[in-house]
This record gives sequence, C-alpha cells and structure tokens, in this order.
Amino acid sequence: MTTFSYLQRSARVSRDNDTEIATRRFQVFTERQLDQIPQLARLDEEQRFAMRVVANVLPFRVNQYVIDELIDWDNIPDDPIFQLSFPQRGMLSETQYQRMADLLRQTDDRGAIRELAQTLRQELNPHPAGQMQMNVPKLDNQRLEGIQHKYRETVLFFPSQGQTCHSYCSFCFRWAQFVGDKELRFSSNEAGRLHDYLRRHKAVSDLLITGGDPMVMKTRHLEGYLKPLLGKEFEHIHNLRIGTKAISFWPQRFVSDPDADELLRLLEKLVKNGKQVAIMAHINHWREIDTPIAREAIRRIRATGAVIRSQSPLVAHINDDPQVWATMWRMQSHLGIIPYYMFVERDTGARHYFEVPLKRAWEIYRDAMSRVSGLARTARGPSMSAGPGKVEIQGVSEINGEKVFVLRFIQGRNPEWVQRPFFAKYNPQATWLNHLEPAFGEEAFFFDAEYRQMQERKLCPVPLS
Repeated sequence: MTTFSYLQRSARVSRDNDTEIATRRFQVFTERQLDQIPQLARLDEEQRFAMRVVANVLPFRVNQYVIDELIDWDNIPDDPIFQLSFPQRGMLSETQYQRMADLLRQTDDRGAIRELAQTLRQELNPHPAGQMQMNVPKLDNQRLEGIQHKYRETVLFFPSQGQTCHSYCSFCFRWAQFVGDKELRFSSNEAGRLHDYLRRHKAVSDLLITGGDPMVMKTRHLEGYLKPLLGKEFEHIHNLRIGTKAISFWPQRFVSDPDADELLRLLEKLVKNGKQVAIMAHINHWREIDTPIAREAIRRIRATGAVIRSQSPLVAHINDDPQVWATMWRMQSHLGIIPYYMFVERDTGARHYFEVPLKRAWEIYRDAMSRVSGLARTARGPSMSAGPGKVEIQGVSEINGEKVFVLRFIQGRNPEWVQRPFFAKYNPQATWLNHLEPAFGEEAFFFDAEYRQMQERKLCPVPLS
C-alpha cells in the first residue's frame, strides 16, 4: 500500500468523525457583505461604520470557517483572531479615516470612493523594500512581471491564479495585491517565462510560490507550474516552497476540498522525485492550529513527505506576548511543524497600528525562546525584511560604555553581508531599520554605500556566480 493510499483511507475516517467541519461550504464576506455577518450585530452602529470606512481602503475578506471556528465572539474587539481578520479604526490615521468617512456619509458613488481609496493607499507605502524597483528581474532585457529575485539562491513567483486568499490578514504586507489597483499588483500566468528564467540561472536552488495564497488555486494550475521542474534541466532547483495561510484559514484545502487528494498526490510526487517540498505556513497565533480539521490537514501534509515550516510577524493586538509565541512554538513542535521565522512588522499599510518597537520585539523573542525546548528554538528573529536584506536583532548590549543594538544579516542582497555583525545606537522607539543610526561614531553602516549603488543601478539581484 502506498503512502498516499493510506492517507486517503485515514482521511475518510477523519471526515466521518468530523462531518460537520469537514464538509463545510466555502463562503466569504467582503466589504460589501459586512452587514451579512450575524456576529457583527454585537457591535454598535459606530463600530460597524468604522469597519466599513477602513475596508474601503485596506482589503477585507473573511470566510465562515474563521468566523465560526477561530474567533471568540465573547472577547470582541480584543480577540486576536478578530484583530487579525476584521478592520479596526486605528488601522488608518485620523486624517485618512475622516476623509473616507466624510465621503461615505455623502455618497455611495463607487467611482468617487475608489478614487479616494487609491489616493490614500499611495500614502501607505504599498511596496516596501524596493520590491518594484529592485526585485523584478529581466529575461532577454524584458522585465518578468510576477517574479522577484532578491537573494541569489531564491526566486519568488506570483501565479495569477493565486493572488487572493481564503481570508485576508489585516496586517498583511502584501495588501496591495488585493485592492484592485493593477499598477500595485505582482502576478504572472506565464509558466514558460518562469521556467526559462530558472533554466538559465543555475545558482538558484529554491523556488517560492507565493501570493496572495497559492493554495487558492486548483491543483491542476499548481501542477502546471511545478511538475515541469522534475525535468533533468531543473536539477539545480532543489527546494520548492509554497507560502500559504490555508492551514489556518481553510484547512479543508488539504482534507475535504474536491481536489484535496489530488493536491497531496502532487506534493508526494514532487518529494518522491527528489524535490524537497516546504509548506511555508503563516501562523500568527496558536489558536489557528488548535482545531481538529487544522490538525488533520497538518497530518496529511506531513504524510506526503513535505515539511511544514512556520513564520509570522510579531504584531501588536495579535501576538505581542512571549507566552503566545512560546505556546505556539511548543504546539508546532508537537505537531511536527518547524518554527522558522519571527518577523518584524513591515513598514507598509497599517504598520502604525501593528508595529512593535525593536527593543520590545527582541524581549518577546528572548522570553519566548527561554520557555521552550531546543526543538522549538529553530525560529530566527526578530527579523526585518528590509531593502538591503533580512536583518536580525540579536540583542541589546553595552560596548565601551555605549548601549547598542547588535544586528546581523540573515540574508543580504550581497551574500557577503550574511552573518556579519554590526551595531546601531540604542533607540527604544525604533521600529524599523531606517530608524537606526550606526554606533561608535561611525557615519554609515558597512553596507550603506554598496546598497546605495544597487539602488541607483536598480540591481536585481546581485550578479549570479
């Protein structure tokens, strides 16, 4: 009996024992259906109006599974999954909020609302860290829209069929993918161009399928992008990563969706043919993986030979508590998920509502790490995915009488920057790399001059060797 035939048999048993959850129909609500969510009747009219205001600027989409299974409606508005899923007034500045609120009180003209929303979105740094200018590569002197290549070994691909999600995260740094403004969106349906690029770049070992959420795609579309990579000409592509929130927001994708079994057969086939498949799971709170259907999804994925790695930003109102992280990492280790990254909330969208000072982020990381066993200490962070690379805050120290942040690159646009320590003046209010200044009287960080040259040349990526 093959591994997957066992999977199919055991999954049928799980469905029989959990029929009500497993056979749930997928239903979503957007800004226009806010009034159709019965649970929101608990909120007063002003709170519901505030949601509508914010949802006309930032993307909003939530499904019935999240509403019914993950949110504690007796703890509103403080419930972390509610904060993760539903718009809050503080996500816009007071000026931005009042401009949209005044317009909505005056008119229901969708064109006027859309025009103001587009103006306000441009104030929210829709594509941070040089994504538009420096990350998009070229092939035969043509930009490859829908592909990013920031680090030498790893290419990101944004399939057009995967540029939405089962539900949206309110803090998402890729919120611009979902607001309908074509000029803000990465996507591509050109599998051939992706494969041509990978074929020519032998230094690339990892392909990350991202979005949006690739798991909103039908399996046949995902297979069209991945199956050709089993050919001999792609032997240098060792690792296939798939970024997804589906384990949390729609675990039925791996259990009871019409093509769930087909999806798992694809993962198993990729693994059996020598590829390492990593499901890069976005898990922000331990409650997301504490339902029977989520645990069944995790079990089924792991049975294919794929590995699940977890990553999340540290965000206020949701998980800015070391006990939440310790509980989550312990639970993940028990379920066979590898903790991978704790990120710092990026400088985009509603960052002023969600950001946590770097000092506090490091304290939460340190305290959480001290509460878990060694198997759960694989998560790196807190890490800023900034323009020059992924910068990790290693701690706060005092050197020659000066209090400093100790930093290093986990990834860098120039691989020679990786693992090289550097120091910044201690700033307890800083929330991002650009808030930091070099320590010890230095005029610049060691990478600054080279990075400025890259920006001027719009270099993407560093020369591949």
